[in-house]
Amino acid sequence: MTNIQRRNTRISQIGGIVTALAITAVVAAAPAWAHVHVTSDHAAPGQSAVLTFMVPNESEKGSLTTELNIVLPNLTGVNTEQLPGWTARLDRDLAAGTVKSITWTAAPGAGIPADEFALFRVSVVLPKADSVSFPATQTYADGTVVRWDEPTPPGGAEPENPVPTLSLTAAPDAMEHHGQPSPTVAAQAAPASDDTARWLAGAALVVAAVGVALAVVSRRRA
Repeated sequence: MTNIQRRNTRISQIGGIVTALAITAVVAAAPAWAHVHVTSDHAAPGQSAVLTFMVPNESEKGSLTTELNIVLPNLTGVNTEQLPGWTARLDRDLAAGTVKSITWTAAPGAGIPADEFALFRVSVVLPKADSVSFPATQTYADGTVVRWDEPTPPGGAEPENPVPTLSLTAAPDAMEHHGQPSPTVAAQAAPASDDTARWLAGAALVVAAVGVALAVVSRRRA
């Protein structure tokens, strides 16, 4: 084997290491989208909002997701969006005038296929709180039931089946003087900053790996 061939072999090996490190960094930094999530464009305490529940199918057996139950903290103004192939049932507390939960059921032969996801939307009046959780139960055609109801401990790692949680932002009149957000708003913005920090950390790892690889190649050439 010539010197050029040996150098090319070393470069290929280093490239493989760098690629592996890059993949590891991205996986570690990216959010776990394989869970049931809830989002909303305008989520202010005590205000109306449209919630979107993203429900992925993680069945290893290729079974359809055929039912989704979302527990609500006794909300008012609840209306579900029409979803082809699904029917929605509201569990109402008639005395209180609130809705306790929503259950979407797929029509026969319908459902969410494996490795796909569906979006379930509902309009509600949000509670006056900093955040609100929506325990979810996902049922598959083969009888498998997955409960997304585990809270994330303070400063701890995300649990295996985290409960869908929505952080509520302050209404415009909650802004302090000079356009600065109140302490509550700043605290609620922290999760986004944490996500950014994780991505930056992953990017830094990739850059460091590339730097090491280039240094090794340069040393070999010398």
